[in-house]
Amino acid sequence: MITDTFDNASPAIINPQANDDAPAVDACILTFSHAIEKFVREHYDCTQIGSFWFATGETPVWQIEYAGRKFAFYKTYVGAPACVGSVEDTLSVIRTKKYIVFGGAGCLNKEIAHGKVMIPTEGYRDEGTSYHYAPPSDYIAIRNADTVAKCMAENGIPYVKGKTWTTDSFYRETVNNFEKHKADGCISVEMECAALQAMCDFRGLELYMFFTSGDLLDAPEWDARRRDGDDRGTQHDTGHFDIALELARYVTCGQEK
Repeated sequence: MITDTFDNASPAIINPQANDDAPAVDACILTFSHAIEKFVREHYDCTQIGSFWFATGETPVWQIEYAGRKFAFYKTYVGAPACVGSVEDTLSVIRTKKYIVFGGAGCLNKEIAHGKVMIPTEGYRDEGTSYHYAPPSDYIAIRNADTVAKCMAENGIPYVKGKTWTTDSFYRETVNNFEKHKADGCISVEMECAALQAMCDFRGLELYMFFTSGDLLDAPEWDARRRDGDDRGTQHDTGHFDIALELARYVTCGQEK
């Protein structure tokens, strides 16, 4: 069974290669949004410090400076295998232990305000990638949830904490499964969180993650909760990069308490 595939008794056939000569950065920020990538390129002094390749093409890794710190930044891919693989590839391109990941997620509770930051505390492992990085379990703990929440609180950013449902197949988010995960305390559904945490635990990396509630599943019919052309509160809201940047500063400047 897929849940039995974790193997820490034999070596991997292919391993990411750390590069001691790669540029050191204080943290790396990931976005899933092409619009946010474009915004950062246009509004920040970006220097390309590396890249990695998938069959789909080159992914450039940029460096920006903020609050006296150096941060890497790149646009990753949607879905657990590709997103986790991209972080693995950065290990040969940059040197850092801290990864800030943010993006949109489906909201499972209509009481959560549109645009409010959602901070995952546990990830339900309804995907395949995490089972290659951690022993089987229903959930994996998102270890830095409290630190992310403290950063939001100190900056006056409304947020809610709760479990998240990480799935590989968004077209198979059925009504019964929605009801099951909502009853179990999940407030969001997305495609990467549980796998990213499992990989970061395995590699000794620190993950800091938050979501924004772009669409609503807790409705008689699926509600995108946006008007055409309006990106406010969605995964393409460029204001969310400001939150990610402040979180990167927070976790690298010794401000977390």
